[in-house]
Amino acid sequence: MAVVPCLGWPPCHPRFPVTKSPASLTPPVAELRDHVHREHGQARPDPYAWLREREDPAVEAYLRAENDYTAAVMAPTEAKQQRLYDEILGRIKQTDHGVPFRYGPFLYYSRTIEGKSYVQICRRPPDAGDPGEQADDAEQIVLDENALAEGHAYYDIGGWSLDPAHERVAYLVDDTGDEHHTLHVRELATGAMLEEPLTELRTNLSTDVVWSEDGQFLFYVVLDEASRPYQVMRHRMGTPASDDVLIHEEPDEAFFVGLSRTRSRRFLVMDIDSQVTSEVRMLAADEPEGQWWTVAPRKYGVEYGVSHHGDRLFVLTNEEAINFRVMELRLDAPQREHWVEKIAHDPAIKLDSVECFAEHLVIARRERGLPVLSVETVATGQRHDIEMPEPVYNVWTSTNLEFDTKTLRFGYTSLVTPSSIFDYDLVERTRVRRKQAVVKGYDAARFVCERIEAEAPDGTMVPISLVHRADLDRSRPQPTLLIGYGAYGSSYDPSFSSSRVSLLERGMIFAMAHVRGGGEGGRPWYEAGKLERKPTTFSDFVACAQSLCDRGYTEPARLAIRGGSAGGLLMGAVVNLRPDLFGAVVADVPFVDVLSTMLDPTLPLTVIEYDEWGNPQERKYYDAMRSYSPYDNVKAVDHPPMLVLAGLNDPRVGYWEPAKWVAKLRTTKTDDNVLLLRTDMESGHAGPSGRYDALRETALWYAFVLEQLEVPEP
Repeated sequence: MAVVPCLGWPPCHPRFPVTKSPASLTPPVAELRDHVHREHGQARPDPYAWLREREDPAVEAYLRAENDYTAAVMAPTEAKQQRLYDEILGRIKQTDHGVPFRYGPFLYYSRTIEGKSYVQICRRPPDAGDPGEQADDAEQIVLDENALAEGHAYYDIGGWSLDPAHERVAYLVDDTGDEHHTLHVRELATGAMLEEPLTELRTNLSTDVVWSEDGQFLFYVVLDEASRPYQVMRHRMGTPASDDVLIHEEPDEAFFVGLSRTRSRRFLVMDIDSQVTSEVRMLAADEPEGQWWTVAPRKYGVEYGVSHHGDRLFVLTNEEAINFRVMELRLDAPQREHWVEKIAHDPAIKLDSVECFAEHLVIARRERGLPVLSVETVATGQRHDIEMPEPVYNVWTSTNLEFDTKTLRFGYTSLVTPSSIFDYDLVERTRVRRKQAVVKGYDAARFVCERIEAEAPDGTMVPISLVHRADLDRSRPQPTLLIGYGAYGSSYDPSFSSSRVSLLERGMIFAMAHVRGGGEGGRPWYEAGKLERKPTTFSDFVACAQSLCDRGYTEPARLAIRGGSAGGLLMGAVVNLRPDLFGAVVADVPFVDVLSTMLDPTLPLTVIEYDEWGNPQERKYYDAMRSYSPYDNVKAVDHPPMLVLAGLNDPRVGYWEPAKWVAKLRTTKTDDNVLLLRTDMESGHAGPSGRYDALRETALWYAFVLEQLEVPEP
C-alpha cells in the first residue's frame, strides 16, 4: 500500500496547534520506489517519480489521503473559514452587470446573479439604454454559462466570437480544467446548436476562433499531443469537420500559434510566437480562401506585434531595441527595408503595446515601474499622457472593439482603490467613471499604501508595494503576507482585492515583491531573472522579506508568503534558501520539479519554455536548474508550516510536482510543523471554475495563514 491513511480528528482541542501537526493525526506517507535519473554523468534519485503515473491506483489513493488529512487538520478552522467566506461574499454585489461596450449594432455586457456560479453574456440595442439590476425585455442572452455548466463539476468558456452579422456565436468550452477546448456554434435567434460534426471531431482546441467577413468560414487552432497550439484550420459552415482545410502547421516545437482579428476588422492575424521570437501572418478578412502573407520572417530573438491603421501597420518590436520601439510600414510596400521608425527606443521606458483607432493611437508603456497610457492624434502627431490620481496604481486598456471612436475605455485600480472602468474622451481629454466595483462596507480612507525598496545582494533596489490599516500600530512587528511571481516578464502590478480586506481588517500588512524576472522594470529587469540568472529572482525575494523584518514591519514568525505557478517555484526556492525567515507558506500549483519537467519534451510548455528556463540538455542550464529546483534541493532542516494547492487536471504544472515535493518534504524535514497538500480533483491550473467555489478556496488558505501567524479574530 502506498500510503498510510489519516486516523481522524478527535474533538480534544478547539483548533489544531498553531505550528505543529496534530499529534493525533498521522499524515500520509508516500511509498518509496527506486528510480534514478541520469543526466550529464550525474545520478539524480527520484523515489516519488511514480506519482506521475495517473493510472496507478496508488496515485489517487495517495492524493485522496492527503486531501483527507488536510481536511482533518483544517477541520477546527471550519468556523473561521465560514466567517471568512461570509465576509468576502458579503462585500460582493452578487447580482450585478458589467459596463456595456459597443460592438456593431449592440451593447454587450456580462451579468451575474446571486446564487449562480457563472456569468451570462448579454446584449441589448443601444437605444434601450444601460441595463438595470434585473433583466428586461430589451436584454438578450448570448451565452448563459450557468445553464451550460449544469452537470459539470468544472466549466469554463475559454473564448467566444460573434459572426459579422451578430447572428451566431462560436465559443470554446473546457469542462475538465485541462485547457483542451471543444468548439460550439449557437444561433442566437433560436438558440439552436450548429455545426455538431465540428464539435464531435474537434475537442482538442485552444481558445482562439475568428470568423471571416462573410460569416461563411471559421478559423480555429488545434493542440498537439503536448497541448501546444500548432495547427490553424479553416472550416466552411455547413460542412463536416473532415473537410476542414489546414492553413498552417507549425513544426517547431518552440512556437505556439494564435489567431485574432484587427480592430479595424480588415485583417485576420496569425501570431506564431516562442518566448523570444515572433512571426506575424495576415489575411484579408473578406478573402477567407486567399493567401496569408508574412509581415516579417522570424528571426531568433526578435519579437514583434502589429496593429492596423488604414494603409499602414504599426509594428512594436525589440529589434535593436531591448525595451522595444515602434516602426511604421505601408501596406503597398511592406518589405523590411521600407519600414520607418515611429517611436524611438528609450532604455528607460518599456513600450508594451500600440492600439490603433480611426483618429488616434493609444500607446501603453512602463516608466519608473508604473504603467502609463499615452494618446497620439494621428493627423498631428501630438501626444499626451492620461493622468492618474495616485502615485502607485495599475491601469490597462479595457474592452475597445470599435475602431471609429473617440472614446477609450480603460481600467484602473490601486491597493486601496477598487477596480474602476473609465471612458476617456480622446479629443477633449476628459474622463467619466462608468463603474467602480461595489465593495460593501469598505472605506478606503481606513487604509494606506506605500512603496519601499529592498537592497538585493548585488546592490539593486527592489520595489515593494504595501497596504495596511491606517491605524495599525507600527511600533511593533505585525503579521504580514508577502507575495511574488517574477517570471516571463509579467508585471505584478498593485491592484485591489475585496477578499484581501479580511486580512487587512485583522491587522495584517499585505506586501508585493516586484522581483527581477518580472516586467516591472522593463525588459532588462526581466532578462536579469531568467535562464542561468534565475536565482536572482529568489535572492531578490529573500531581500524583500528580510527588509520587511529589518524595518520593523514584521518578523519571521509573523511573515507568511504566497505564490502560484512560477510564483510557487519562488516559494519552494526561497524556503530552501531561508527556511528560518518565514512563519507560513502557501504554494499554489507550484512549479517545483523543474529539472524533471524541463527534461521531458512531451509535457505541455516544456520546449517553448527553453528560452525562459534554459534547456537542461545543455550542461550550464542543467547545473543552474539543479542548484535551485525545489524538489531536488529539499534539505533535512526545519521548515515553516506549509499549505500546497494543486489541480489534478492541470496541464501547466502537473499535479505530481506538488505531490512529489510534499512527499519528499514529509520524510526529509526535521520539524513537526504542519505540512498540507490539497489537490482539487476536478480542476486545473486556475483552480475551481465557479465563483463561489473559488471563494471557498480563498477562505481556506486565509484561515491557514491566520492560524499559523496567530492573528486574532476582530
